[in-house]
Amino acid sequence: MANRLARSASPYLLQHADNPLDWWEWSPEAFEEARRLNRPVLLSIGYAACHWCHVMAHESFEDEAVAAVMNEHVVAIKVDREERPDVDQIYMAALHALGQQGGWPLTMFLTPDAEPFWGGTYFPKEAQYGRPAFADVVRTIAEVYAREPEKVAQNRAAIVGRLKPAATPPGSFGPAELDDVASRLAGVFDQQNGGFQGAPKFPQAGALELLLRAARRTGRVELAAPAALTLRQMAKGGIHDHIGGGFARYSVDERWLVPHFEKMLYDNAQLLPLFADVGSAARDAGMLDAAHGIIDWLAREMLVEGAFASSLDADSEGVEGRFYVWRREELEQALGPEDAAFAADILDISPAGNWEGASIPNRLRKAAAVEVDESRLRQVKARMLAYRETRTRPGRDDKVLADCNGLMIAALAETAAALRRPDALELARSAFNSVVSRMTRGDHLGHAWRQGRLVYPGFATDYGAMALAALALAGATGELSYRNHAARWIEAAWLRHRNPDGPGFAMDADDAPQLVIRPEATVDEALPSGTALLLNAALRLAAFDADEDRLGRLDGELAALMGRMGQNPVGHAGLLNALDARMRLASIVIVGDDDAARALHQEALALPWTERVVRCATDGEALPERHPVRAAQVSGSAAFVCAGSRCSSPVAEPGRLASIVAETVRP
Repeated sequence: MANRLARSASPYLLQHADNPLDWWEWSPEAFEEARRLNRPVLLSIGYAACHWCHVMAHESFEDEAVAAVMNEHVVAIKVDREERPDVDQIYMAALHALGQQGGWPLTMFLTPDAEPFWGGTYFPKEAQYGRPAFADVVRTIAEVYAREPEKVAQNRAAIVGRLKPAATPPGSFGPAELDDVASRLAGVFDQQNGGFQGAPKFPQAGALELLLRAARRTGRVELAAPAALTLRQMAKGGIHDHIGGGFARYSVDERWLVPHFEKMLYDNAQLLPLFADVGSAARDAGMLDAAHGIIDWLAREMLVEGAFASSLDADSEGVEGRFYVWRREELEQALGPEDAAFAADILDISPAGNWEGASIPNRLRKAAAVEVDESRLRQVKARMLAYRETRTRPGRDDKVLADCNGLMIAALAETAAALRRPDALELARSAFNSVVSRMTRGDHLGHAWRQGRLVYPGFATDYGAMALAALALAGATGELSYRNHAARWIEAAWLRHRNPDGPGFAMDADDAPQLVIRPEATVDEALPSGTALLLNAALRLAAFDADEDRLGRLDGELAALMGRMGQNPVGHAGLLNALDARMRLASIVIVGDDDAARALHQEALALPWTERVVRCATDGEALPERHPVRAAQVSGSAAFVCAGSRCSSPVAEPGRLASIVAETVRP
């Protein structure tokens, strides 16, 4: 018999709807039940693509005996971290306060007032890996809760005290401090494989962007080298799906060979502009292939009512990675002996395998100097993809997340011109329209949508990411209506998400249901922080409008956060990147409505997105009243490169914009 989760819209919660467990969704009613029964709350947080979440579910939550122990001793609440990132952030911070490393599934024990007092991550059904059996954990916690309330109260008070935001330290950050952070960051990268040293390896897109910005700001190419190496090795590695495109969440080894096979929309959204930008500048075929592969994967596997699904599972048929790995005999079935030998040599597919007896396709072993027939390889990979499609597919979490969609829409719109992919721009427009039509209430955004049901209100990340998406589309299409969406969402976030107790923004809206604390949105997680996204969007809007007053107000916002940036630079990479944008972002204004204007527009869009925003106007009168280009005397179509209220002379001939932008954004 199905439990309460059968009424949920979340694919992750629906995976648990047939557990023999009396699950609750996160709700006031669940905590009231805990008060009525005088029991602790067991909070289990995960997501649909999480491998170890599935392991714990199969071992414990589907087991009648373990479920009986849980039903007897706790009130169990299941949360999808992608639907409720605010809840996840609070209780992950609580786990860190206990001195434990984070991860999912997150397993926390709470009082009926939602205050955490103990927790962990994955617990096995039977004692192993140095961890106690889960049923024993539940019994022990329930006994301590009933018999030693003073111990529970002591733990609760200590943890909740640690959750409250600390005072923001004073600090200042300018070009010299940014350069120092970049130099120190470059020094901790793995000089052979890229990425931070050791394993597991995560892409760390914010840190890569920080290094690339620093190299352009300073002219020190050695700062870009660790980022370029990371992207190059990732493109070669097994973390990259060489057959179907897209990237897995992280690599369990230091070489990027063995992925944790789930594919997340948010990772690929942040990686796409990096691969397109660096690949275009270096004319690196491997990086460009990776960028094109992300777009192809999106169009083929991730569309939901025009928008994008949130993730693909790591497992199929109960086995991690089964969908993605190959055995040599399968390769011969798919390709025949001659093409199988060709593919096996390039993609490292051997009888012995490179992972648990099977092979993860990769190009780490093939030296760059070795000539490869790339045209033949593309044809072979297409046949491998067709063969792979006959396998049982991994599960897809088909909920639409506004923030993740916003990041991907922005990535597609910003890279379509450089990659010469007009279809990418159409994907972006379609996804934007889908989010607006399904996930807005007036000027306000929801967070997650699935099958007609909206999780509302949205979070700071939703407003920031969708505003960036709107501004990217305004630049790519020349349509001012997108700019107006961005302005409304930024204003709504300023009204509803301002942090009353410190600088920056709160994750939750001021009218959202109250949690044990109101979580801040300043530290980057899997996504850049809500504060970073909103400040980036506001900076780009101010540049788009040449609004010096707004830029002045944003200077104050950034200054108030500089102490935090200095305390934890890697955790605030999104804010450091916003600070770089404030120092160097140029606005390229295209005036005209003929073929010459359209050529200048495409030239502007092909420049690195970190350096510019693009605005199109049929003539100067179409610009804001105080825009400096209105006063320019223009004969025919032209481009202007502006920094605040200062603009270049009109540029009519092609091929000059890059050098003028470089001169304009020099700090």
